[in-house]
Amino acid sequence: MIRYYSGLGDDFVTESKDDLKNRLTEKQFDVTQNAATEHPFTGKYDDFYEDGIYVDVVSGEPLFSSQDKYDAGCGWPSFTKPIDKEATKSNTDSSHGMVREEIRSKTANSHLGHVFNDGPAEEGGHRFCINSAALKFVPKDKLSAQGYGTYEKLFN
Repeated sequence: MIRYYSGLGDDFVTESKDDLKNRLTEKQFDVTQNAATEHPFTGKYDDFYEDGIYVDVVSGEPLFSSQDKYDAGCGWPSFTKPIDKEATKSNTDSSHGMVREEIRSKTANSHLGHVFNDGPAEEGGHRFCINSAALKFVPKDKLSAQGYGTYEKLFN
């Protein structure tokens, strides 16, 4: 069972792995639940620059803003920071013969990607390299309608 606070209501959500597997695509499930990685330049948000926010595909938790997205040329959506430092947590990942800092969503514990220290220096030097399959995009003009009205202020 997966238990998380969606951030959009007053209750926690409890979802079985089977229910989650039925709700998500195979790629979304594999990335968020099994720490898989999309192939570079294949994710739908890599070369995507509309105004809005990116939320956890599992819980709907707000994670990143298009205001902090940039083209790092790495093949994955890249951000300089999360919307809120508290929205993500990190772990040391020593898989695949590398040592990296894995980024997960705080409430649903979804694997999102990794953070590296080669981002724009003027923005703090971080590159949050995130799998598109871990994200759902909410356009700026639909924030209120989808329960994210609080984030409209990011675009004023």
